[in-house]
Amino acid sequence: MLQGYQSWAFQNRPVITGVATVVGPEEGAGPLGDDFDIVHGDMLLQQESWEKAERQLMDEAAKLAVENAGLTKEKVQFYVGGDLMNQIISSTFAARTLAIPYIGIFGACSTSMEGLALAAMLTDAGYANDVMAGTCSHNCTSEKQFRYPTEYGSQKPPTAQYTVTGAGAAVVSRNGKGPVVTGATIGRVIDMGIKDPFNMGAAMAPAAVDTMQAHFKDFDREPGYYDLIVTGDLAKVGYDIANELLIKHKIPIHQTTYNDCGLMIYDREKQPVIAGGSGCGCSAVVTYGHILKKLIKGDYRKILVIATGALLSPLSFQQGESIPCIAHAVAIESGVN
Repeated sequence: MLQGYQSWAFQNRPVITGVATVVGPEEGAGPLGDDFDIVHGDMLLQQESWEKAERQLMDEAAKLAVENAGLTKEKVQFYVGGDLMNQIISSTFAARTLAIPYIGIFGACSTSMEGLALAAMLTDAGYANDVMAGTCSHNCTSEKQFRYPTEYGSQKPPTAQYTVTGAGAAVVSRNGKGPVVTGATIGRVIDMGIKDPFNMGAAMAPAAVDTMQAHFKDFDREPGYYDLIVTGDLAKVGYDIANELLIKHKIPIHQTTYNDCGLMIYDREKQPVIAGGSGCGCSAVVTYGHILKKLIKGDYRKILVIATGALLSPLSFQQGESIPCIAHAVAIESGVN
C-alpha cells in the first residue's frame, strides 16, 4: 500500500528466500571476500570479452539464487533486472538464458534496490508468488563505456571510484523463511549540476539524502529505528558529503550505524580502488552477500539500504549535460518477531 508520498509499505511482508553473489578477484581480496558465494580469479571468467564475462556473472548469480531459494527457474514468475551496459544487455542476455518472464529496468547503480522494491511489490500485491531481482557490473565494461578503456591507462583523480565486478540476485516470495522486505521509498531525480564522470560520489550524495529524508517522513521514523543504514556506492567522497548534508538537514543519523557499500567492499589502504567502490554490483553483492548474512545471524534486526545511481550516458556526457542522480531505499527486517 502507498505510505506517505513516495513510499510503499508491504503488509504481507514478502520474504527473501534465496540470494547469491558472484564477484571478481579484487572483490574477493577485499574485507568481505568470505561472504560471497563465488569468487572468480580473473576478470574474463574464461570468456572472449569483458561484456561476455559480465553476462556470465549474472547468469551464475541468478541460477544460484534460484537454487538457494529451493526453487527451479520454472517456478519463478518474473525476473526484474538491469545493469550499466547500453540497453541493459547483460541482464537481457541472462534473461534469455533463464527463460523467465522478464522486466528490464535501468536505475544505474540504484538498480539493485529498485529491482528488490519492485519484486517485493509484485509479491506483496499477489501478482506473483516468486520473483527474482538481480543486477551486475564489471569494472572493465564500465570503464570502457563511461570513461576510458582500461587499456588506455589514464590517470584517475582522487574522487574517482572503482566499478565493482560482481552480480547479486535475490528471490522474493510470498511465503517462506528468511529476511522480510517491509517497505520501500522510490527516489526523485536530483541534479546538482555536476558534470564530472570521475566524481560520482559528489553527484549522488544529494539524491541519497533526499530519499532518506522522504523515507523517514513517509514512515514517521527516525534513523534510530534501524540498526544499520547503508548507502549504495557513494564511496569516500560521497559518504563525507552525505554526512554533511544529513547534519545540515538536522537528520539525527548519529542514532544508528551509517555506512556505505562502496567503502565496505574494498580496503582502500591496500587495494587500487581510489575513493572506493561503485557500480550496480556494489550494493547488490554487499547487501546480499554480507549484510543479509549478519541480519540472519542476528547482528542486525532492521536495516535500510539506499542504493544510489548516476543516470548519465556516454551520449549525455558528450553533449555536456550534467549528471541526474537517483536513490531508492528498501527496508529489510530479520523476520524474527
